[in-house]
Amino acid sequence: MTTLGFQLYSARNFQPFSGIYPKLQAAGYGEVEGYGALYASLADGELDAFRKELDQNQLTMPTAHFGLDMIENDPARVIKIAKTLGIEAVYCPYLMPDQRPTDASGWFAFGQRLQAAGKPLREAGLVFGWHNHDFEFAALPDGSTPQEQIFAGGPELDWEADIAWVIRGKADPFAWIESYGKRISAVHVKDIAPSGENTDEDGWADVGHGTVDWKGLIAALKTTRVKHFVVEHDNPKDIDRLITRSIASFNTY
Repeated sequence: MTTLGFQLYSARNFQPFSGIYPKLQAAGYGEVEGYGALYASLADGELDAFRKELDQNQLTMPTAHFGLDMIENDPARVIKIAKTLGIEAVYCPYLMPDQRPTDASGWFAFGQRLQAAGKPLREAGLVFGWHNHDFEFAALPDGSTPQEQIFAGGPELDWEADIAWVIRGKADPFAWIESYGKRISAVHVKDIAPSGENTDEDGWADVGHGTVDWKGLIAALKTTRVKHFVVEHDNPKDIDRLITRSIASFNTY
């Protein structure tokens, strides 16, 4: 059975995390995924304490998000955090709207920028890649998409495929898995509520309680090099429900 991870960003509104880790362990999760605000400003001793708490709850953190600013401007710190916490794969998670290019050449250049930013991380033995949202799948003036251009500009970039955002970007996840499966080393497992439902949760749903064909997607993803499946919900109103129902659904796929 695949070890399932949990993106800790999903629990940011249900603090403290010291109360979340035991819930994850009890439900059967073996991994968590970190995000920048969790550890970017921690001193070395605080990082050690963070790692100790994960260890005490039998949780590992093989994947993590770091902001591009930190990756570019202080890669040594990113590597230090990764080595302390046991992180194996670093994914850059987002680009603010006012920083996004508007044409193919701009996105190709952004892919080149990511490729260069990841060089010291790769040299340190880490996987480095991009985590998508929906904007990467909007057609550009030349008919291509930002996601294609990012990959073209960054030939060594891995991909943490956030499937639900692919769908929200009006793209076919199965086609993208077929075309770029060799890039996929991690996947965000999240679900989309039926139209008009769960509006107080931004239209997201617990895994297996929405419209995404996860059974079919898991089968398709088995043809890729995906190593980590990570449950995420951007705005849950009930963290216990999310934790327990999502892993129960995933274990049936």
